[in-house]
Amino acid sequence: MKNTLLALALSAAGLAMAPVIGHADAGSNGGFFVNGNVGQSSLDKGAYNDNDTGYGANIGYRWALNPNVALGVEGGYTKLGSFSPNSNFAVPGLRNAEVEGWNVGVNGHFNVTPNWYVSARGGLFRGDIKGSYVVDAASPAVYVNDTSNKYYAGAGFGYDFSNNLSVGLNYDYYKLNKDGLNFDPDLVSVSAEYRF
Repeated sequence: MKNTLLALALSAAGLAMAPVIGHADAGSNGGFFVNGNVGQSSLDKGAYNDNDTGYGANIGYRWALNPNVALGVEGGYTKLGSFSPNSNFAVPGLRNAEVEGWNVGVNGHFNVTPNWYVSARGGLFRGDIKGSYVVDAASPAVYVNDTSNKYYAGAGFGYDFSNNLSVGLNYDYYKLNKDGLNFDPDLVSVSAEYRF
């Protein structure tokens, strides 16, 4: 998976260095958008230290506040994958952890040049959380299958090929906590966005 993520990141960087397909006009990043991302998710908490493939998709709207700044709202779905328990935990009852859910929040697109941008996002993450936690080595693991209402936050950078199309590299953090199970998976991903 690490080789796949590296290949995706290098492909995105190569695309960014390619000749400009269309020049992004200043202040044109406002309006409706749809984006998707795929990459490597990680969970290193309690009985888990594992990676998987994660992906997500969002729709939203941004208002162009000036030629370089657009702020907006978004909603979407993220699946962070399945994580195996760490083999160092010899406690009966440990099961794979799974995280997926819906998000709603705010986002920003900030052009540092006419084509290069940085981005930020954050808001509420309503996640379906499954997994186990260990109370002590003498007791079986406690399994949780419930819904957590916490938050997500992320940042990234990328390249606007035109007024409508961009690619980026992102880091997103998700916080989940329910019935004693406390997770904080993250996702490093390559994204593509279309604005219309």
